[in-house]
Amino acid sequence: MSDGLTYDTLILGAGAAGLMCAAHAGGRVLVVDHAKAPGEKIRISGGGRCNFTNMYADPEAFLSGNPHFCKSALKRYTQWDFIDLVQRHGIPWHEKTLGQLFCDRSAKDIIRMLLDEMEAAGAELWLRTEIGEVSHGPDGFRVTLDREGRRLEVTARTLVLATGGKSIPKMGATGLAYRLAEQFGLKVTETRPALVPLTFGEEAGFKPLAGVATPARVSAGGAGFEEALLFTHRGLSGPAVLQASSYWREGQPITVDLAPGGALFDTLKARRATDGRKAMATVLADLLPARLAADLAKRHGLTCNLADMSDAALRDLAGALTAWELKPAGSEGYRTAEVTLGGIDTAGLDSRTMEAKAVPGLHAIGEALDVTGWLGGYNFQWAWSSGWAAGTAIAARGR
Repeated sequence: MSDGLTYDTLILGAGAAGLMCAAHAGGRVLVVDHAKAPGEKIRISGGGRCNFTNMYADPEAFLSGNPHFCKSALKRYTQWDFIDLVQRHGIPWHEKTLGQLFCDRSAKDIIRMLLDEMEAAGAELWLRTEIGEVSHGPDGFRVTLDREGRRLEVTARTLVLATGGKSIPKMGATGLAYRLAEQFGLKVTETRPALVPLTFGEEAGFKPLAGVATPARVSAGGAGFEEALLFTHRGLSGPAVLQASSYWREGQPITVDLAPGGALFDTLKARRATDGRKAMATVLADLLPARLAADLAKRHGLTCNLADMSDAALRDLAGALTAWELKPAGSEGYRTAEVTLGGIDTAGLDSRTMEAKAVPGLHAIGEALDVTGWLGGYNFQWAWSSGWAAGTAIAARGR
């Protein structure tokens, strides 16, 4: 036997997008999630401070099979709208590099804000609730739920898929949204880990450099990002690498520029006139972290002094350090990926409402879609914008 309950809107997933949608959908709204607490990805983001948006969250910072799809939602609910919401709730925040905005205190402030907005809208939240069979009939969507040992059947006119992607499975990511989308005839594009560290084999020799960080420009797939690069026991990480990973494909190389400011040859040539007696490793250590400088000197056989290097030799060295081509063996995978690249094909959705064109009442939002932002608050902004777009559309339809 199962208990039957009826709601106007049932939202699967209590993450950033789902909570945002619930605050705007109107009517009788129920949000369900298998987790013990809502907004778990919000809680752990930004080192616990939540990089909740970016000052430069424009459509150009998003990857998708249809790069135009995200424009409507992002332009109708912007980063400035979310910043206004944060300020209305009295949450102190600050800007870091490259337009990244963080909470002064804790990411929990953002979760509390969303829950307060939900409560004000009259939405309900069920946690520790497992999602079972999902079907669609004349009376709407029927979803079987298992909550506290009870089997419940919920009927809703509107169903929202907001369960995210496959990234960070230890937090419960399962790809459920993809399976449900396909069940209702929506296509799902190829998915893979994004914003993820890249791994290299033993032959790369990066283990001795683990922990070394340096500014760099890392390029892959025609895109380049100038931020910090971090050597790890397994390969490369840091913001520049995470950004480039979204554009990298297996079997392809990445290019690392260790002197992104440019003019490395000119710098070395000028130093030769004043510090010619210094060993090359010593000179490089003035420009790069000492361990990295020593490693590069060894890799390039630089046992001589700077004065012994001809212009041609210096030019070759500068070229090697600014166009260092490396071929990753792979990535750390979904285990550490911040987001999932690819997802529910946006061709089957209305860009203004996030509603499936062929299944009235079915919406998909957030990371579940084939819309992936850069590192630095962009993916949260997509969650806010897509959640708002779906929520306001549902509310308008219910009036």
